[in-house]
Amino acid sequence: MAKTVLVVAAHPDDEVLGCGGTIARHVAEGDAVHVVFMADGVGSRNGELAQDLSKRNLAKMRALKILGVSSHHSLDFPDNRMDSLPFLDIVQPLEKLVLQIQPWTIYTHHHGDLNIDHRLTHQAVLTVCRPQPHSSIREILAFEVMSSTEWAGPGQPIFEPNVFVDMSGYWLKKSAALNEYDFEMRPEPHSRSIQHLDALSMHRGACVGVERAEAFALIRHVR
Repeated sequence: MAKTVLVVAAHPDDEVLGCGGTIARHVAEGDAVHVVFMADGVGSRNGELAQDLSKRNLAKMRALKILGVSSHHSLDFPDNRMDSLPFLDIVQPLEKLVLQIQPWTIYTHHHGDLNIDHRLTHQAVLTVCRPQPHSSIREILAFEVMSSTEWAGPGQPIFEPNVFVDMSGYWLKKSAALNEYDFEMRPEPHSRSIQHLDALSMHRGACVGVERAEAFALIRHVR
């Protein structure tokens, strides 16, 4: 049975970094995948905002097309300043989209990430997805985003994956989508280099006996 999947990402590129191969696999298996972006990913940076935003949006559109995403939505919260907003102002627009999309599975950020937008995105998803009778939501999983998840300091919750998605046949789609965000990638040995993400996919796969995988922390699963 085809499922409706929702990816809630803080910024454009997080969706590919965190679960690009899994998105491609869902689409190949007939599932409809929708993506919500909380912030634009460039508003907090120095530079030409209009030019940078246009570049990022073009990359986003190309990456989502490669992966086969059915729809995407942008909530336009202030980049890396989501903590400046009342939490209710974050939750309510997201809640409207979740009710509209009616997802079976949700992928989002890990609650221990270094990036504040990632952490607030995770918290907003859990707030919106409080267990309710007749809810469509059956699974919530947290992904890892290199240069945030692994950079959390001592005392922060660590990413402990317990769900692995075999994406052995989908690495080429993930890497092609990542290449659309080439301005966000870094040269090795940075953890957000293509070379490291390539190695990470093989490492996660080797952990469970497949060629390549993406790893997730299961937040909730309802049978």
